[in-house]
Amino acid sequence: KKNIGKAFLPSNGEKKPSGLGNFYGTLSGPIPALSAATKPKQPYSSPKKNLFTNPPKHGTGYGYPNLTIGKQYEYSTDPYDRIKELSKKELETHKKLMKAGSFYVNMHPKDYFEGNPYKSDRPLPPPKRIERKHHDVKPFKPSSPPKMVGGMKAGTFDPYPSHSNDPYIIKRSKSSSQKGVKAFHPSPGQKSTLTHSIVSANVIKAVNPINYRTVQSVMA
Repeated sequence: KKNIGKAFLPSNGEKKPSGLGNFYGTLSGPIPALSAATKPKQPYSSPKKNLFTNPPKHGTGYGYPNLTIGKQYEYSTDPYDRIKELSKKELETHKKLMKAGSFYVNMHPKDYFEGNPYKSDRPLPPPKRIERKHHDVKPFKPSSPPKMVGGMKAGTFDPYPSHSNDPYIIKRSKSSSQKGVKAFHPSPGQKSTLTHSIVSANVIKAVNPINYRTVQSVMA
């Protein structure tokens, strides 16, 4: 039988979520553990102010008087050259107690051998003067500076020679006895032809249509 009736329609379409943190369109619905409701708390009570005995004093303590716990130190003078004056007084009292000057030893210790091996107590003889002969040596100077080549042979000893015709072919004089004699021309050698190798020559000599099946070696 044919099903003649209305078209099939689903019961309901898919639900779409409406935003972040909303449970609309879910299967389980809202979860109480994930709810944004605040827990019940005690009412807020503001803390009381601290106890102030005296307002704080302004300043860091360095250069400001009457800011420390104890009493302020009294001012005492300190001269700039106090140490120099005290040392000077001590030196004067030390010199007054001294009976004589400082003690010096006349004998200074020395080494057994003299440090300078060339030192001698004897006076040295006067140095000998060697007379040297002075030769009047004068530097060599040429009579005149060399002549420079100017491109026209102006610095040569001899003048430039005049131009003369010089043919490329040298003409030789022919004597009367050599007029009828022809020049000697050697006979030409053998002309080069195609050469075969040694292996191919041995093959041609040793192999023929009769024994080509029985031949074992060609170069034996």
